Amino acid sequence: MVLSAIMNQLEEWCPKSFAEDWDNAGLQTGVSTQDIRSVYLALDCTSEVIEDAKRCGADLILTHHPLLFHGIKQVTDADYVGKRIVTLLQNHMAVYSMHTNFDVMSMADAAADRLRLLNSDVLHVTYEDSISHEGLGRIGELPEHMTLHDTAVYVRDVFEIPHVRFYGDPDTPVVMTAILPGSGHDEIDAAIRKGADVLITGDISHHNGLDAIEKGIAVIDAGHYGIEKLFVPYMKDYLAREMPSLAVYTAKVKEPFTEV
Repeated sequence: MVLSAIMNQLEEWCPKSFAEDWDNAGLQTGVSTQDIRSVYLALDCTSEVIEDAKRCGADLILTHHPLLFHGIKQVTDADYVGKRIVTLLQNHMAVYSMHTNFDVMSMADAAADRLRLLNSDVLHVTYEDSISHEGLGRIGELPEHMTLHDTAVYVRDVFEIPHVRFYGDPDTPVVMTAILPGSGHDEIDAAIRKGADVLITGDISHHNGLDAIEKGIAVIDAGHYGIEKLFVPYMKDYLAREMPSLAVYTAKVKEPFTEV
């Protein structure tokens, strides 16, 4: 398939207009007329990912997080971002990213489905018209009543995460549950307004956690990677169904940090 055709199909499904203003979803590097025969899926376009994609002979690296968030003035091998771009161009590999537009259109529902939330609704509405509304995160009821401790264990097991952290009394009963994959500390107040007993997200700092407890909501920190790694298997299934002519390779599931 020609890259432009792949982009058009992806953007028809997850329009870039649904991305946040600060985001940089879309084509990061590459030529839109390039013929794409194989795709490599990863959460981030790291140097390790690029090297593995080279070994696989991939023409396109499809990521969740954009390679480029901020403007750069030079593209050289003098810094790690420039070196990545140089390597990509030398090996004729394009990079395309589906970030907050994918969060709105697919990631949130995928995470809620994994938790088996009942009566799920949008946590933070970012788009609304006369017939529908879309946005970041989801809120709903757990399939059964649990304590906060049991909910944390459930989250750990459902998302296959080595560990999670939680803020709040372990014996607190949990029914209404909000989930926002990635970094969700800015949505604590939204979860409170929606009546959530707990917010499941990532990148919760010490002060975020303490403040949440004071405000009357528990927080489960499942890590940024812990939930968002759903992107890779989700997109693998999508490509197999919608673009079966493409060979698909995937990055290994691996936490980006090591605990000792």
